Amino acid sequence: MRVEPSRLDRLLKPLHRWVWADPGRRARKLLRFAETEADGARDLARAAELTRDPLLRRLYFRHSEDEQRHADLFASRGRDLLAAQSSGGRFEANWLAPGERGLDDLRIEQEADDSLLAFLHLSENAAAGRFTVYAEVLDADPQTRAVFKRILEDEVFHMTYTRRQLARLSPRKQGLRLWQARAGRVWSAYLRAAAALAAVLGHLFLALQYFLLLPAFALLARRAARKEAEGLSASRHPTPMTSQY
Repeated sequence: MRVEPSRLDRLLKPLHRWVWADPGRRARKLLRFAETEADGARDLARAAELTRDPLLRRLYFRHSEDEQRHADLFASRGRDLLAAQSSGGRFEANWLAPGERGLDDLRIEQEADDSLLAFLHLSENAAAGRFTVYAEVLDADPQTRAVFKRILEDEVFHMTYTRRQLARLSPRKQGLRLWQARAGRVWSAYLRAAAALAAVLGHLFLALQYFLLLPAFALLARRAARKEAEGLSASRHPTPMTSQY
């Protein structure tokens, strides 16, 4: 099965090149990818335990082993890059250059085999397209490019087996399962974008409060201080002892 990056990833290729240009940011993104791949390996191992299909069980276990190997490759290269860098930009741009989403959008125990295969196929297809673009923009880092190309070989197998097994299990509903999985991915992408936008707006509102409201309160406090009499204020008259007040 041929890997084709999406039109959006092709259009964003100059932006991807900028994101991956900084070695420190590149290292942190690889380490984040390693965490995602390791999470996916655990979820796939769980899926292998739950399925009743012997063939799927073997394929899920192999897929899990591949994901763990990808995690090790990403982590090793990320640590090497970090060791060679003393400092770097902290902006990672994860939403601009994401890795593989893994199975964080699914609850394995609640998914049937066909719906899980549809989700996996779309996820692997999207990840393979992005990894292809990442490999293309890493001209200055042939070692990291080699990591992505090695992982892409496994991604092609993952795309192929998930599509074939989906056709085997649901020959009449495979199109529907893919449509449902695609709709779920769109909804999850919307939720991630909304959360990112909310975080940006929250930081913006806090900054506006700091630069606009605090100076106004400081000015009011300064004006109130000018109205206060200088020196110590006069003491109150002593309270007569004939009253409890």
